[in-house]
Amino acid sequence: MNRYLRLFRFGNGVMGMVGVVVGAFIASGLDIADYRLGILVACLIVFIFMAGGNAINDYIDKDIDRTAHPERPIPRGEIKPRTAKILGGAMIVVAIMLGIIMLIASEILSIRSWNLTSTVIVVVAAALMTSYEVFLKQRGFIGNATIAVLTGMLFLLGGAVCGDVAAVVPIALMAVLVNIGREISKDIEDEDSDEGRHTLPMIIGNGKAAAFSAGFFLTGVALSIWPLLAGSLNDLYLLVFVADAMFIYAAIIVFRSAHEAQKTAKIAMIVALLAFIAGVI
Repeated sequence: MNRYLRLFRFGNGVMGMVGVVVGAFIASGLDIADYRLGILVACLIVFIFMAGGNAINDYIDKDIDRTAHPERPIPRGEIKPRTAKILGGAMIVVAIMLGIIMLIASEILSIRSWNLTSTVIVVVAAALMTSYEVFLKQRGFIGNATIAVLTGMLFLLGGAVCGDVAAVVPIALMAVLVNIGREISKDIEDEDSDEGRHTLPMIIGNGKAAAFSAGFFLTGVALSIWPLLAGSLNDLYLLVFVADAMFIYAAIIVFRSAHEAQKTAKIAMIVALLAFIAGVI
């Protein structure tokens, strides 16, 4: 069982579900319990979807991972590549089917916490994930942007099941921007082991790529002011300035240490999530 949890990246799936719940909370506030069925299904879909995507990723990267990630189940011989491929494809199909089934059920049973928007987000995410794994991953910046958009869609799905996508647009956009910055910094860090890819650092050099990464971190910081100007969150949202300081630090340090920059940005994203949650309470 442990080898499959590692194949599916269990921790990433849990974080994906957290993103959905945060999006739902921002959209519904203390009424979140009214949408518990839709949120539960959305979390299940996200977990299955991310697990499938990671399994396909490991299948496609099976040769690269022999040197880049020898600890993963396929290069260790714990799981056959064909098994990962079948499991990954099946899980993405199951995620899409759950979204469609919920849409049909919502029409028949008048389920409040699911709608067409929720299903569209799931289908579009599946198309993006498949495109990324098949050919966008090797194409540098567009692959970075695709992963970042998929991260932002977690919050959109949470907002959709609560019937208020607009409320989560600021955090979704912020997540997209800072995740592009983090993905670029990860590419700088992994440049030596990224065989067969054409990452941004490979194309324009580490210095210019670091500048792009820093620019996206700082754009995310600028966007964090949006809820303050709109007055949509309470004063506890000021915690976001702690996250902003960390993103600014990541933007500075990325020129010297891409590893430290992407790690700092990851922690900053968690602080930003807490700020949005606090701002709704």
